[in-house]
Amino acid sequence: MANKKIVIAIDGFSSCGKSTVAKSLARRLGYAYIDSGAMYRAVTLFALRNNLIHNGKPDKEGIIRALGRMQISFSFDPETEKNITFLNGENIENEIRRLEVSENVSPVSAIADVRRAMVDFQREMGRSKGIVMDGRDIGTVVFPDAELKIFMTADPEIRAQRRYLELVAKGESISMEEIRKNIGQRDFIDQNRKESPLRKADDALVLDNSYLTPDQQLQWAIDRVKEITENHES
Repeated sequence: MANKKIVIAIDGFSSCGKSTVAKSLARRLGYAYIDSGAMYRAVTLFALRNNLIHNGKPDKEGIIRALGRMQISFSFDPETEKNITFLNGENIENEIRRLEVSENVSPVSAIADVRRAMVDFQREMGRSKGIVMDGRDIGTVVFPDAELKIFMTADPEIRAQRRYLELVAKGESISMEEIRKNIGQRDFIDQNRKESPLRKADDALVLDNSYLTPDQQLQWAIDRVKEITENHES
């Protein structure tokens, strides 16, 4: 693999495996992995804990005022080979993956000031290149000049099945109908929000992984990285 480091932006719909591909790709390349979705989940968890979300509606002004009290950071656990998300020094990795956070993260992440604060943080982390970041607006807003942009998608029913199995494995009691509803709601909000809606960048490569194994997805991404880094060197 070429030594030249690049920025890799991976966008796409919820529960289509963006983080799985991004983490595996970063590990294979020796890059840093940044989970932008975890950042918005951390803000959402803070809001839930501090009664800044009422009946599914975020208290926008309250959340904006509280941004200065949120310190989000990441750490890589070599034993599990996983990223850990911290909020004000507390390991919240498991808590931010629960359904209550999933149900509220889209309206929180649609708040313009929240997105601007997170984008500033993300751009700062990407200054030195050699990163893989996944989210909803990485290739369109955060890193519009990223050397490699991937837009991931998958059949909604397959995404719901994957999410269901993931939550059941964690011991959560949930129905497939609840999962389908949550994914449908998140897709709608993500694509129709005023601030940084989910869309494919014009120069992004589409990866439909409905029927691909994790290994097949990773190999596809590695092949794309090789093509770009080799072109840069030639």
